[in-house]
Amino acid sequence: MNRHRVPTLALTVLGALLVPVAGSSAGDPAKGAELATGCLGCHGIAGYRNAYPSYRVPKLGGQRPEYLVLAMQAYRAKARTHATMQAQTASLSDEDMQDIAAFFASQGEARTGSAKSGLTALPRGAAAVRGREKADVCAACHGEAGASPGPVWPTLAGQHRDYIEHAMAGYRSKLRKDPVMQAQAMPLSDRDIKDIAAFYSAQAGLFTVRQ
Repeated sequence: MNRHRVPTLALTVLGALLVPVAGSSAGDPAKGAELATGCLGCHGIAGYRNAYPSYRVPKLGGQRPEYLVLAMQAYRAKARTHATMQAQTASLSDEDMQDIAAFFASQGEARTGSAKSGLTALPRGAAAVRGREKADVCAACHGEAGASPGPVWPTLAGQHRDYIEHAMAGYRSKLRKDPVMQAQAMPLSDRDIKDIAAFYSAQAGLFTVRQ
């Protein structure tokens, strides 16, 4: 894989995907706080696990609000396969989603370093050390330390390890409908996915927004 080809391809694909978000307002955090009550039932509990398959639900604190809107739109469109999330987003308008994303964004920024110095010096565990090199191809979109430099790509630093594994496996199996991520995940082995997830989860970054 050529990491330098990713941005051009990604932007081409995203040009079609970003129509609902382009030109929209930043959202109202106060309205989002009311709408996010249902979200916090799972995402507001540290370490809360999805029943089956079993993995910890993602941390949303510090995540890019633009990405959160795209993720919710994907569940609403059933481009992501999760029955609960599809049900939660089915009745939400784009404005509702922008408000919810604004609420989570208002809770604080991801606790990462700068783009150049944000890497954890010595990630713990052999898998995280291996993953640091394997994650090089991801840096163009997700940042060297997992702090996304662009608004529509998710920050991965500090995300739950098992959630990253679940998401990457979903792209590889094409259960998640994103042509860019599918292409990046297809060549990865199970070990590659585990190592990359170990590296990003070892970085300082995302956090759980408490109820």
